[in-house]
Amino acid sequence: MTAAHKPWRITTAAPADAPVAVIGAGVMGAGIAQVAAQAGHPVQLMDLREGAAQAAIDKIGQALAALVSKGRMADEERTAVMARLRPAASVDDLADAALVVEVIIEQLAPKQALLKALDTLLPADALIASNTSSISITALANGMTTPQRLVGMHFFNPVPLMKLVEVVWGAETDPDAAQAIDALARRWNKTPVHAKSTPGFIVNRIARPYYAESLQVLQEQGATPAVVDRALRGAGFRMGPCELMDLIGHDTNALVTQSVFEANFGDKRFQPSLVQRALVDGGRLGRKVGKGFYEGVPQAAPPVPVPTTPAPAVTLCGQGPLVEHLAGWLAHRGLTVATAPEAGWQGLALEGLELHLTDGRCAAELAHHRQQPALAVMDWPVAPDRADGLAVAFGPKVTEAQQAMAAELLRHLGWELLTLRDIPGLVVARTIAMLVNEAADAVWQGVCDAPAADTAMKLGVNYPAGPFEWLEQLGAPTVVQLLEGLFTSYRSERYRVSPLLKHRLWAA
Repeated sequence: MTAAHKPWRITTAAPADAPVAVIGAGVMGAGIAQVAAQAGHPVQLMDLREGAAQAAIDKIGQALAALVSKGRMADEERTAVMARLRPAASVDDLADAALVVEVIIEQLAPKQALLKALDTLLPADALIASNTSSISITALANGMTTPQRLVGMHFFNPVPLMKLVEVVWGAETDPDAAQAIDALARRWNKTPVHAKSTPGFIVNRIARPYYAESLQVLQEQGATPAVVDRALRGAGFRMGPCELMDLIGHDTNALVTQSVFEANFGDKRFQPSLVQRALVDGGRLGRKVGKGFYEGVPQAAPPVPVPTTPAPAVTLCGQGPLVEHLAGWLAHRGLTVATAPEAGWQGLALEGLELHLTDGRCAAELAHHRQQPALAVMDWPVAPDRADGLAVAFGPKVTEAQQAMAAELLRHLGWELLTLRDIPGLVVARTIAMLVNEAADAVWQGVCDAPAADTAMKLGVNYPAGPFEWLEQLGAPTVVQLLEGLFTSYRSERYRVSPLLKHRLWAA
């Protein structure tokens, strides 16, 4: 805490004595106002649009009334919360606030102008927070007389339901101010994670590969959107990337990608996609217009056919975490297998066909290297109990009968064969490896620590595991080998291995 300030009032006052103001009465602003009021604060909601603040408060009342009707809130509590909410006519009306959260348009200049006005208006013991999702807190503080009191407080939509709050530090943020926001978020029943103010913070940065790798697969005509989505849902993600981009809106998703790309001075890892640009240019913005990758909502995949023949004889080859994972699932499904731990590759051998767990190289390359024409590569079965399909790419000399044999084996494992074009890294493997790699770079560069990265990705975007949890499960050698296979195939800086992962590999 700087000597110029008394203790921040938001931490020293009881909730009923700590007024909160929210500027911006859109969906996010209204959600923040609701959460603050439910925590006991008197809340002023302000918006330049005539009547917008009162309309937002009325919607909050309707939402709380729905909770009362479902028995999830007492009517007396709803009445008390609504009594704490009131609209404000202008910024000047907020002079007594202990905390002001700005949630206005996501542009630097208007935000800077508002923050300067608040800095002049508010007493020295009041905090200012920005809910920006992508603009530098350091840049926003430029021009403020007391930039120490500006903290990023990035909520996720819908605010009343989503637990995560990114507490973002600018270059001049007072550590006590950030800790005050952390404590406040916890009182509001949120889970805070701390991030240095860099492009995308934690979630919007680490999540980029989830979209980028699927778009790369589509650009190479490796699979259809439905197959990509099915493969990644089978890895435990609640929605596939294509249906998720349809839900978010391709214009919105593309703008975030472009923003992160430009903020990182054109780093290839964040390069926007021609596939998504074509969707935006063609007006296929997603569900809000009724068409994107899909026309409306995608249909569920049909059930996996019941196997019609006995399971083929199988040998489990090689050693490593993925092989152990696969062995457990084979046993769970009642398949008796031979083992060949001394084999120089990882995967399944069945009646002359080699099914290699992908290491980032194409089936054709591996077949050529091993002088083994009957060779295919299979995706990482990271969540076998949730999968109903597994991506496989066949080498150029695999016969139709051998492909049918592979499909029958996968049915015995409970999976439909998802045939991909022979592209490097398939779908699940390349996506998870790149998510781990991006998180590793974020930690290496001091944006956050590993527990914060895991918490942020699980709570902010509902990932089935955090990137460092995947790293622990798969092991650094597996992830680095996949990334190096992609780097060799594409010769692109996009797939460079994070220094943190290299150190983990060398220490293994």
